[in-house]
Amino acid sequence: MPPKKLKKKGKKKIASKKVGKKNTNTKKKRSYNTKRKKKFSLKRWLIKWLFVAFVWGVIALTIILAYFASDLPDVDKLYEDYRTPNVKILDKNGVVIDSIGNLYGDYVTYDKFPEHLVNAVISTEDRRFFSHFGVDPIGIMRAAVSNYKAGRVVQGGSTITQQLAKVVFLSHERKMKRKVQELLLAFYLEKNFTKEEILTMYLNRIYFGSGNYGVAAASQSYFGKKVEDINLFEAATLAGMIKAPSRYSPANNFELSQDRADQVLRLMVDNEMLTTDDIINGGIKHNFVVQRYNIKSKYPYFVDWIKERLPDFIGNQQGEIIVKTTIDPELQAMAQKALTINIKAAGKDRKVGQGAIVALSPDGKVRAMVGGTDYKKSQFNRAAQAYRQPGSAFKLFVYLAAMEKGYTPEYMAIDEEITIDDWSPKNWDEKYIGDVSLRNALAKSINTVAVGIAQKIGINEVIHAARKLGITSDMNKDLTSALGTSEVTLLELTGAYAHLANFGNSVWVHGIEEIKKSDGSVIYKRMPPEQRRVISHQATAHMNDMLLNVVESGTGKQSRIKLQSAGKTGTSQDSRDAWFIGYTNDLVTGVWVGNDDNTPMHKVGGGGTPAVIWKDFMQEATKDASSRKIATTVYRVKKGKQKGSFWDSIVDKLGGR
Repeated sequence: MPPKKLKKKGKKKIASKKVGKKNTNTKKKRSYNTKRKKKFSLKRWLIKWLFVAFVWGVIALTIILAYFASDLPDVDKLYEDYRTPNVKILDKNGVVIDSIGNLYGDYVTYDKFPEHLVNAVISTEDRRFFSHFGVDPIGIMRAAVSNYKAGRVVQGGSTITQQLAKVVFLSHERKMKRKVQELLLAFYLEKNFTKEEILTMYLNRIYFGSGNYGVAAASQSYFGKKVEDINLFEAATLAGMIKAPSRYSPANNFELSQDRADQVLRLMVDNEMLTTDDIINGGIKHNFVVQRYNIKSKYPYFVDWIKERLPDFIGNQQGEIIVKTTIDPELQAMAQKALTINIKAAGKDRKVGQGAIVALSPDGKVRAMVGGTDYKKSQFNRAAQAYRQPGSAFKLFVYLAAMEKGYTPEYMAIDEEITIDDWSPKNWDEKYIGDVSLRNALAKSINTVAVGIAQKIGINEVIHAARKLGITSDMNKDLTSALGTSEVTLLELTGAYAHLANFGNSVWVHGIEEIKKSDGSVIYKRMPPEQRRVISHQATAHMNDMLLNVVESGTGKQSRIKLQSAGKTGTSQDSRDAWFIGYTNDLVTGVWVGNDDNTPMHKVGGGGTPAVIWKDFMQEATKDASSRKIATTVYRVKKGKQKGSFWDSIVDKLGGR
């Protein structure tokens, strides 16, 4: 009996175990199903909200595109005759100083373009032009990576189609609206025109430097040929100019233009549109001479500068165009004379090859512009196109930033040997004088003090001060910028100093006052801008005070004239560049001398030849000017609309500034 009972019990136990196993599997199944349901629910939730986000994204994008498309330019502009029959340029007195004729050359059809011209342009500007849909995502990514690595914009991602849309329909302002409209117009062009038609319109409209619009005008101007007759290297030269027409123009800088053309040829080889044998066997390397033409105008550098800006103002206007400019014929003649005589005198002994001079009224009107000693030999405008190191003339922004931070001309600094991150800035005479006021440090152009002040207030504050005063060129974001290592143009640096002559109010450098048709209808008229203060009253007074001292007892003594004047000298390393920028109450003038190939001059500093040129010009230019004092802490700065804090306005009202 017991064994049977044990057996039964065993069976029961076994049965019980089986039941237990069954229950466990059920729990696992339920758990698994629950997980699957949760996972499935999460997946459904993600899909649902992704779909919702997509729908709202499409709606938002549609609204945005509709907004930007609502005021798209009229596409009929493509079919209008964009060539102006004649352009007359007048001086400030209304006297004709030049007559340009048509800004554009004859229209050239696609079948007239040499194959090597098309290949050169495609290789340089838009290598996937014949395969993309108006926008090149690969090109955009490539440009973004290049710009990120460089830390600034060095490459654009715009296609030829986008560039055509901008040239024909839009302005050059860098705004989101303009960029979106550019994309929409690019899609329109791609839909309605063939690639050949788009390229044809593009090459007939774009700027090629030296006042030449369209490939026909450029070909005739530079090579004396029709487009269909240009050779491979000439085609590469034209294609290379598109990126920066003035910089790479063979009339402005022949050697740089040649280097750029070589770069284009290498791109053509990389894109398998050309072989090295084609270049060698063609025997066409550097085998052209830039055409020289009779110069009728007395103001060729200024006229070229105006011509480059005209299309942005006049668009597709028909009939004769009359452009009234700011140029003063008397001051222009004085500037040309002062520059030519002094460069000729200093040339051999001092190894000075070139120079430039620009004169502005305090509100930014260009009264005189001489971009070189001989326009027939070189059309490169050294006043507006040459980027050179300003040396100590850049210290304006260091001391201005300091004055805005509460420093005064009497603040005592120490002129001593310093080292910053393995860099030891030196004074020009490698001597140190110890305690010195900021007024005298600027007058003597002491480098160590300028660097020390820039370090204390931060180089970003110095760069911000330069930007406020109109410096648009790229600037080094390190302390070497305090000594003028970042390259600027003479025109923009002179414009920056004009803010002080304008009592700290905003200045917009310009050369065009009015544009109208022959029937009198006005196309453009410059209205007097609102006086907006960009430098505080106190900082303006302090800087005027310090720059007066530079002329009276500092490095600018050779610039002294009968009228009270202020200014600053500048000399780059090894005397490669020498500057003097100075002003009276009525006129602001900048002078630069140096050599186009950047070779050093012989012992030429800003207080030498540039200061003498400035003096010779200003002495004659201001002989009939009033003897008003420059506004300083003694002669109060004129009030303007203060761009500052609420507290600043309270202090001003209480007479604190």
